[in-house]
Amino acid sequence: MDDGLFPTPSAPSAYRVLARKYRPSSFADLIGQEPMVRTLENAFRLERIHQAYLLTGVRGVGKTTTARILARAFNYELPARDGRPAVSRPTIEMDEIGVHCQAIIESRHPDVLEMDAASHTSIDDVREIIDNARYRPVMARMKVYIIDEVHMLSKSAFNGLLKTLEEPPEHVKFVFATTEIEKVPVTVRSRCQRFDLRRVDAALLAEHLRKICALEKVTIEPAALAVIARAAEGSVRDALSLLDQAMAHGAAGEGAEILADDLRAMLGVADRACVIELFEAVMAGSIADALKLFEDQYNAGADPAQMLTELAEFTHLVTRIKVAPQTAQSSALTPEESRRGTALAGELSLPALSRAWQILAKGIEELRVSQTPYAAADMVLVRLAHAAELPTPDEALRKLGFGQGGSPPPQASQPPAGSRGAPVSFAASGAPSIAPNPPRRAGVAAVPQSAPAPSGGPVLRDFPALVALAGEKRDMLLKLQLEQYVRLVRFEPLRLEFALAPGAPPQLPQTLTQRLQAWTGERWVVSTVASGGKPTLDEEREARENERRSDVERDPVVAAALACFPGAQIVAVRGRADEAMPAAPEAEVVYADGAEPDED
Repeated sequence: MDDGLFPTPSAPSAYRVLARKYRPSSFADLIGQEPMVRTLENAFRLERIHQAYLLTGVRGVGKTTTARILARAFNYELPARDGRPAVSRPTIEMDEIGVHCQAIIESRHPDVLEMDAASHTSIDDVREIIDNARYRPVMARMKVYIIDEVHMLSKSAFNGLLKTLEEPPEHVKFVFATTEIEKVPVTVRSRCQRFDLRRVDAALLAEHLRKICALEKVTIEPAALAVIARAAEGSVRDALSLLDQAMAHGAAGEGAEILADDLRAMLGVADRACVIELFEAVMAGSIADALKLFEDQYNAGADPAQMLTELAEFTHLVTRIKVAPQTAQSSALTPEESRRGTALAGELSLPALSRAWQILAKGIEELRVSQTPYAAADMVLVRLAHAAELPTPDEALRKLGFGQGGSPPPQASQPPAGSRGAPVSFAASGAPSIAPNPPRRAGVAAVPQSAPAPSGGPVLRDFPALVALAGEKRDMLLKLQLEQYVRLVRFEPLRLEFALAPGAPPQLPQTLTQRLQAWTGERWVVSTVASGGKPTLDEEREARENERRSDVERDPVVAAALACFPGAQIVAVRGRADEAMPAAPEAEVVYADGAEPDED
């Protein structure tokens, strides 16, 4: 078992698919799961064997296979023979087929019971397990229950299993497998030792496939191995199924050869070199060349959605190489991918790569619902090539006459008075946005008062001071309602009159009366009128923002930016030099005798 690839022992039979023929029968045969194997090896050696195990991971990484290997390890027995001592204890060192191993491997051992929770979901199925768990094993040391797709059990079935799972008989072990761990109740997860089986690395998977091809006496191109490993997405079972299909597609027998081109035609994927050429064409803005390359691959059998997916994968690869150059040294990459990916990473900026990724991601979603995927993919390539010709934000600012970092040169015209120093920034979509000013909070000034006020409460001089007091008291709902719905008519000491804006809560006057009395210690007269009053604070703020935006739109530099990006809009304005402008008057809340505000 040096290479861990001997077929599972069994009686001669009809042809078996590769996924079954080369199914691991011991921990030594598992690939890509070294952390789990190491943990189990130490646990068995120290005799710290848990009563329940929960195996999770994507399809085909070996969850059910690992469960059967665990069952074999729990019940491993080997009689003494030829001077070799007998083995009668749990162990993961299973170099030979033991007394119970063959029956466990073939899923016919009476003490290793497998249940598919997808078809046995009810409490009655679990109750049968609980009842049988009380009885000792018939032949083996341990009775092992393997429940596959355990997340599909019903809520009542999980609840019925909890007590037995927490305190099972000494002769019972549970092994659960699931692809959707989040659907398993936390009460079950907390009673199990969990192992997350990882996707198998593409390079390791390709090497595993190469060994199997050697055992099957099939010649295969290294590029074909890479195609299968990439298509399998880390699933060993998927990779073996694809290899089986490839052998049938090419009528591969002893001495035959599997070619990468045949595999691409079978899977509907594009040649990796053509994907790179297509990426180079669209990122260079050569739309005609890109459409011709795409058409050639489509006529050769490539699926449009798969083509865009591979373009997105290569975009991701180039981005990773740019931010982490050591990625280019990965053994999972072909020499061409590494060389050309490194070159492209040096030429393209991160904003350009990020923009390409966003366009491709959106395009892939469009193809899933499109009735004409080829045409939809064509339009995605057109958008991608067009976006590649657009300048990056820094380049756009420089072309508009801004200096380094987006600051305007000395000769640039000054913005209008309403937008002093307002900087223009460009989003990844290409639309310029002018960031808003940080909102100026109404100030709360605590100044001593010569004449004592009743109860030492705050003296409200105007309506903004009332709004500020609501914020100071942390009554944010009332503060928002005052800003949005109050159209002030009159504000006098102990008297407030206003009209309600549309949508205002009808109980606002009553609530405000109660808060004012509680905060100031005085009885206020709060009344409403049917109409009239000043604009609300929010309406005044919006009017000022609109006026400021209009001033900015008349600025020559901003007008030039808007002209470069048709359809762009100014969404907000932020003044860079606001600190040099006269500060807006702050709302003032005066406390008698310098009293500090309370926290309620």
